[in-house]
Amino acid sequence: MIKQLVSVLLILLAIHSVSLSQTSAPVAKNVNAAEFAKLIASTTGIILDVRTAAEVKKGAISNSVNIDFFADDFAAQISKLDKNKPVYVYCASGGRSGEAMAMMSKIGFKTIYNLEGGYSAWTKMHPAK
Repeated sequence: MIKQLVSVLLILLAIHSVSLSQTSAPVAKNVNAAEFAKLIASTTGIILDVRTAAEVKKGAISNSVNIDFFADDFAAQISKLDKNKPVYVYCASGGRSGEAMAMMSKIGFKTIYNLEGGYSAWTKMHPAK
């Protein structure tokens, strides 16, 4: 009887550890421009520019979606994005995008990367041609 009980407990433990390894924890991480570039090149996701329209007119990362952080409906707009896709967020210097990352994390986005130094850091690494 004890051997059977121990066997059942071991099986339950094994099942539990397998299920834990299959569920990935949410990611909300600040990354430098080099890592940001690698991530957007290697993974399909949403590149989110949270700068104003005037800032975007001066340049933006290719294929980015612009949702102005200062817009009255910013929270409503980001909540419409796919929470299961990785999001690569940036602003001018990293402040607004850091706040956006925190908001997105709270509402259930699974994977969010914030560009440290923002578009300023990006343009130092990727100067305009």
